[in-house]
Amino acid sequence: MTTPLQVTARLRVPVDDTDHVRGRVDAPVTVVQYGDFQCRYCGAAHRNLTEALRQRADVVRLVYRHFPIANVHPYAEAAAEVAEAAGRRGRFWAMHDWLYEHQDQLDPVHLSLGVEQLGLPPDEVGVEVERQAYADRVRRDFVGGIRSGVNGTPTLFINEVCHEGGYDLPELLVAVDAVAGA
Repeated sequence: MTTPLQVTARLRVPVDDTDHVRGRVDAPVTVVQYGDFQCRYCGAAHRNLTEALRQRADVVRLVYRHFPIANVHPYAEAAAEVAEAAGRRGRFWAMHDWLYEHQDQLDPVHLSLGVEQLGLPPDEVGVEVERQAYADRVRRDFVGGIRSGVNGTPTLFINEVCHEGGYDLPELLVAVDAVAGA
């Protein structure tokens, strides 16, 4: 009897100092998320990843990479660029959280209001997004995701191996604990 060949997707682009990282740099477990700010499943994963990071603060670090699926989510690319503009000003994670907490308000007017709420210059950020100043960065993340086998969002890699399970909190904690204990 033969079984089909099962290939586990692996992260092809290693985490480096250009990535957005939340948590301890020396954490034994790294979760890389490829996400789309307009994807409702990513919104659900965001809440659970935030809680997993809180509960396993000494064990986990989270890396966020952009994977906007523009043909389904028309505001996803602009949201990713707004996050990058905020990141240039040291506020990536604040903007990241705002975007996931306001997923139903990612049109240009609301994005500008979000930027302003975070104390960032909305006119400057608006010009940067309009001229696609961060498109190369977003595209680099997207292409790295494709190379790693990402075909939807959210896709998680735990210590460079694609997480095949769900993204509810209990499953994430079991997966993190299994890798941490290995």
